[in-house]
Amino acid sequence: MLRSVAVIAMDHVAAFELGVLAEVFGTDRTADGFPGYRFDVCTADGGAVRSRSGFLLTPTAGLGPVEDADLVAVPAHADGTPVPEPVLAALRRAADRGAWLLSVCAGAFVLGEAGVLDGRDCTTHWRYTDELQQRFPAARVQCDSLYVQDDRLLTSAGTAAGIDACLHLVRQEHGSAVATRLARRMVVPPHRDGGQSQYVEAPIPKAPEAPTLEPVLEWLMGHLRRQVTVDELAARAGMAPRTFARRFRAETGTTPHDWVTNQRVLLARHLLEDTSLSVEGVAEQAGFGDAAALRHHFTRRVGTTPLAYRTTFRDRQTT
Repeated sequence: MLRSVAVIAMDHVAAFELGVLAEVFGTDRTADGFPGYRFDVCTADGGAVRSRSGFLLTPTAGLGPVEDADLVAVPAHADGTPVPEPVLAALRRAADRGAWLLSVCAGAFVLGEAGVLDGRDCTTHWRYTDELQQRFPAARVQCDSLYVQDDRLLTSAGTAAGIDACLHLVRQEHGSAVATRLARRMVVPPHRDGGQSQYVEAPIPKAPEAPTLEPVLEWLMGHLRRQVTVDELAARAGMAPRTFARRFRAETGTTPHDWVTNQRVLLARHLLEDTSLSVEGVAEQAGFGDAAALRHHFTRRVGTTPLAYRTTFRDRQTT
């Protein structure tokens, strides 16, 4: 279970990416029933560092908390920021003992310098993926994913994708219900699949000739159990099917089928965690129709079977 988080900050740390980690893991919401964490912002020598925005940041500690943190996170830093050897050594030790490692945006380069990306799937902001692959040829860089998980290594693309990655980790450790409530509290989407493309066009304007798809998405969330077609959704949006498909990809970065399937898998995870429904019952409630279809899509997106997921999650909750 995730209980302690250590964030490593160096000179020229990116304020927003550091803020993402602080918002998800460093804000005390235990009074509202959320998990609480020991949260430390750490620097190589325990001294202040200057952010990329120019202000000084006083840490809570040196690298001591990194040695036993359940999660060690690295936000983005400006290009050319030197990484002190004690930081690299601490990251290697964290990887060796099986801690979660998480990078936001260009923080992946720090993990690469430590050697923990070698032979692993990873990503970063689309502007830097080619450079990341060139500098660390042993890494398997995914060019346009929002975030990538490889065992207990989690790397994310730029800015908002760091929120997605953090919520993904919360979901892994505390369950879908907690992650969804936290997303609602932060007023962000409850789930964007890591494989979703970074290349999402700007939302279409809220004008009569180009209405937003938000009402359609809200309707879909309330009717995941139903089997729907693109033609039906297009009619609800007042668009031709081909126009609707283009608009949908522009707003969400994926196809209607993939978006609905991802939301159904998320609902299935919630039902497996919090109900005693059979796998067949979960498949029906989540809109997959039968257990075979649920197992197929669940295994592809989660990496394990529904039954194994239920067993693993409940075992995790008791530790």
